[in-house]
Parts: sequence; structure tokens; C-alpha cells
Amino acid sequence: MSTRHIFDILHGMASRCRTAKIPRRQILRTITAAAVLAAVSRRGVADGTYPSRPITMINPFPVGGPLDMLARPMAERMSELLGQAVIVENVTGASGSIGTSRVARAAPDGYTLGLGYWGTHVANPAIYRLGYDVVRDFLPIAQLARGPLLLTARKTLPANNLNELIAWLKANPCTATQGTAGVGTAVHIVGLFFGKETKTCFTQIPYRGVAPAMQDLEAGHLDIMFADTAVSLPQIKAGYVKAFAVTDNKRLTLAPGIPTLGESGLPSLYFSQWYGLWAPKGTASDIVAKINAAVVAALIDPVIRRELSEQGMEVPPSDEQTPLALAALQKDEIRKWWPIIKAAGIEVEQ
Repeated sequence: MSTRHIFDILHGMASRCRTAKIPRRQILRTITAAAVLAAVSRRGVADGTYPSRPITMINPFPVGGPLDMLARPMAERMSELLGQAVIVENVTGASGSIGTSRVARAAPDGYTLGLGYWGTHVANPAIYRLGYDVVRDFLPIAQLARGPLLLTARKTLPANNLNELIAWLKANPCTATQGTAGVGTAVHIVGLFFGKETKTCFTQIPYRGVAPAMQDLEAGHLDIMFADTAVSLPQIKAGYVKAFAVTDNKRLTLAPGIPTLGESGLPSLYFSQWYGLWAPKGTASDIVAKINAAVVAALIDPVIRRELSEQGMEVPPSDEQTPLALAALQKDEIRKWWPIIKAAGIEVEQ
């Protein structure tokens, strides 16, 4: 892609930013991204032609899940910026570790990238025996978005607020079911701690992702579920499922009637999960820089920001979109969560 083409695209995006009243600092970040893309394109990277063919982003969860809903508009915008198709491929199973393993084994040439989140790059290695190291075998590119979970239930469940839900769970010990996106995923871990904090017991039912679990919750085959806002908000607004609380420390702008867990007496259950993009270890630094610049430029686009906002997600500040910032976040989360997860004694069949 020519330097002129890059600047034309980003100039149009910057104009939309001004129209959408995006802060000046974010617009300057877009201009910086344009400069990086243009500079790298002029001198070439690796073999001097990157990217010269389509790029694959591996999503380790099913179509229709929160990571998928984030990845596809991002991929479309990045395709325009990089001048090559960016294709999202869903490689599911084992709480995201199958797709993540494929990224770890991929050639470090910038043509295979890995989407992931708190579960795949923090929780999984504390639970599973993996064939890769989530820190040493990947190079961070950028944090993409973050957002809380919602505690939801089938619409026929006889409870109308969190206290009534807890009372119902205690009146029906160990008979209720909770859907999860797999052992070790955020919805599973948060569910475990919810049970511990409320002294309730229910059976965890693992699925290959949040989307299929939500389908069974809607159908009444499950009782409760902690779910990503991207998947759960549309179902809540349509009246297909109930919502009792949000795991954030503030109410959602899109659903201000849903209280926080803290407001309901469970402040220790605050949780916000984040999503990121990684490359296999050994990927050239200038390739990482070019992909990061495309991500940053895509995240400033008002269309993408609006889509994320409508899903209950938020874009991290610009200084948290760097590879170093994602690396620091991941390491901090590992230090915080590994002792907690391992102390929970989660057992899985390997």
C-alpha cells in the first residue's frame, strides 16, 4: 500500500473523529499511527513487502461470541489500512487453548496473529498443562478492548433481584446449573467465586463458547450464567433472559437499571476482562510496530468505537494500547490471579 493511500484513509478517519467529538489526544494518536504506518511502508519490513498476502487472526472461540464481535470489524478496518485482507478464523476448543496453541506454533512472519483475552493468556496456564508458555511464546501487539460481565438467568427463574436469586440458590442447593464458556474461562472463574462469596452451590456446565451457552440459557436449559455484555445485552433488552448485576464498579451506560455487585453487597466480585492481540515469538519488531499502528488507527475510528460501546465494551486509553502496556497488564494479572485460581483447586481432564 502506498504512503499516500495510508494517509488518505487515516485523514478520513481523523475527520470522522472530529465530527464525533473524539478528544484531541486520541486524534493525535491517529496521526502518530499514520506516521508509523507510512514510515514502515516506505522502508519495508522483513522481506520488504509486508504484508504481501492475507493475514489470519486466530479467534480461539466460536462465531458470535464477544471476541468474534470485536475481531470482525477490527479486521475489516485493518484490511483497509494494511492493504491486504485480514481474515478472522475460529479455531475453538479447550477454553481457547487449541486456537492459542496454533498461534504459538505458527511461523513468526506476521501472517498468523492470535486474538485472546484474560482467560486464554492469564487463567488457562494456571489450570491446564499447555504446550506453550503464554508469556515467552508470544509477542504482545495491543490491548483491544475491555468490559465487565453480567449475571444473567433464564427468564422463568423465580427471582427478581440478586438477593432473591441467592435465596433461591440456597433453597435449591447444588441443583441449579450455570453455563460457562469452558473450564478456566472468565465466566467459569467468576461463577466459582460468586458461589464461594454467597455460600451457594450450583453445577457448572461447560460449552465451547459464551454464544452457545447463552442460547441454552434463553431456551431455559440453564439457570444462571455470567456472560459478556456483547452477548448478553441484546438478549436482556429483548426480554429473553434476566439480568441481576454487573461485575463492574459502575453501572453500564446502556443498561443503567442493572445494579453492580458492589451495590448488592458483593464488592469483592469486581471483575473487568480485557481482550488483546498477539504474534508468535520471533516476529520482527517492525512487523509488530506496523500491526500495532493499524490496530491503534482502527480503534480511533468512531464507527468501531460506537460498535464496541453498543456491546458494553470500552476502548483502553491510547497509552494502554502499546505492546509494552499489554505485556505489563498480562504479567500483573498473572501475579494477581494465579494464586487465587490455583487455591480454588479447579480440576480438569487432560
